[in-house]
Amino acid sequence: MTAHRIECGAGFTMLERKIRLNAVADVKEFVRAAEKCEYDVDIFYNRVVVDAKSILGVMSLDLTKTLTVKYCKEDEEILEGTLDKFEDVQPKGSVA
Repeated sequence: MTAHRIECGAGFTMLERKIRLNAVADVKEFVRAAEKCEYDVDIFYNRVVVDAKSILGVMSLDLTKTLTVKYCKEDEEILEGTLDKFEDVQPKGSVA
């Protein structure tokens, strides 16, 4: 698991993970997991940021690209298994 920690105000820690969603079934599974989270979960590519709890929002992203998920540390246990499944692991030296 490769998560980047970002310290936020009010004592919250945000984490970021890179994932790939290759099929509609992957999007459905990811959104179901995000819906279980207490706090906001965002998914983005470049400057386009959408609510990860919105299936239409996630489907509007370019699913051929690596996406970044930003979520609260407190929701890590809920998302961990799903994010591990879809983690985008690039071989060293490759360019996404």
